[in-house]
Amino acid sequence: MRLAVIIPAAGSSRRYIESAKSATGSALDRQKIDEDLGGRPLLHRTVELFNKLEEVSTIIVAGPADGAAYDAFKLRHADKLSILGVQLCRGGKDHRYETVALALKLVPDECTHIAVHDAARPATPPDLIQRVLDAARAGHGAVVPGLDAPDTLKRVSAEAIVSTEADPLAAILGASAPKAEARRVEQTIDRARLVAAQTPQVFEKGLLQRAYAQKDLTSTDDAQLVERLGEPVMVVEGDPTNIKVTRARDLTLIRAILGHRPPTDKPAHLRF
Repeated sequence: MRLAVIIPAAGSSRRYIESAKSATGSALDRQKIDEDLGGRPLLHRTVELFNKLEEVSTIIVAGPADGAAYDAFKLRHADKLSILGVQLCRGGKDHRYETVALALKLVPDECTHIAVHDAARPATPPDLIQRVLDAARAGHGAVVPGLDAPDTLKRVSAEAIVSTEADPLAAILGASAPKAEARRVEQTIDRARLVAAQTPQVFEKGLLQRAYAQKDLTSTDDAQLVERLGEPVMVVEGDPTNIKVTRARDLTLIRAILGHRPPTDKPAHLRF
């Protein structure tokens, strides 16, 4: 096995930045991949999951599409990532699959397999990575880690209903009336045999290239494109600590999992 690892890092971190502002009242000037994890950026911790694996021959990190944003990205990360053996490229403007498609063009011919891993998953356990690689090495063309859904699943309305309770005292005091935002349940879904897909997702190189040669690339993960070909995708056991940082509170969990403390050079309300 000669493995190329693609790490899409072109996202805007919109939900992360919005959740941090909601929690602290202050706007962030950084993205989640730039957050400090034990003295190094989160993105670098993610790369370090792979750069010492003997199967890995190439690591490709795809940054922002915009020229100015990409230049700033390189200024922050290029020197240190080059030491880790990383090749940088521009990613897609709007969608993750655009980013992966651009990175695929840089995969060397000698690679036999391609792994795609979320840039914001820096706590992936080594044994999970080996489970996925072992399944791919055993002959499965597409392998995904997944966790059985533990909770009751409900499909809800797209729009939230906002209700304001009449509060005479609040009106007298000039205060805002309490608001409740809620979405209506439309359906309870049978969770039997449902899994939450994680990364890294590992594919035989030719299979993933065929998947990305399709006309319609709309997808939420790479395995979905392989499924669209009618090819089997196998699931191995995931891990609950393999958290993807999406909102600010996720960073707190990641630090607890990895044993890193928040940096002390930032105001307390910005350390999460």
